Amino acid sequence: MSIFEYNGSALIAMVGKNCFAIASDRRLGVQLQTIATDFQRIYKIHDKVFLGLSGLGTDAQTLYQRLVFRHKLYQLREERDMKPETFASLVSALLYEKRFGPYFCQPVIAGLGDEDKPFICTMDSIGAKELAKDFVVAGTASESLYGACEAMFKPDMEPEELFEIVSQALLSSVDRDCLSGWGGHVYVVTPTEVRERILKGRMD
Repeated sequence: MSIFEYNGSALIAMVGKNCFAIASDRRLGVQLQTIATDFQRIYKIHDKVFLGLSGLGTDAQTLYQRLVFRHKLYQLREERDMKPETFASLVSALLYEKRFGPYFCQPVIAGLGDEDKPFICTMDSIGAKELAKDFVVAGTASESLYGACEAMFKPDMEPEELFEIVSQALLSSVDRDCLSGWGGHVYVVTPTEVRERILKGRMD
């Protein structure tokens, strides 16, 4: 078993019309044994940038703490929040710094940039970015997430429809992966508000 699959995870980010959604499962396991059913994989950097970390849970928490530290230094120096593109470059640089002993994480970054244009990207454990215009996925359930998202995605969705599509894609995909699941955690971010919802899925 790969170290990336040790705790299990499922992450998805999808763009809509001037909005985006980012969702994850809630299971923390040690291989096939479930340890917690309320594990947080999505972190808020500021109101318009969110970070999802799949992979090894301990590395995800360490990486998040280092990124918050860097973002706070940026805020003090620049007196503004980071744009999502800038934040993606920061994450990439931080991961590449440790390329000979990497953090075992696959980040998903989602945010609203200039003129509220949604931005999403993912990268591997050494910071090689993969930009997308529709959706990005990560984690042990990524194969089934790709299939569900390819089938369900539509361009320019409104926030409510986007929530429905992301939720259905997540719940149907984690049912096909025994290392992730146990409900879901969805954020839908628009220029004016952040909506957070907890999904109830199959609890097995």
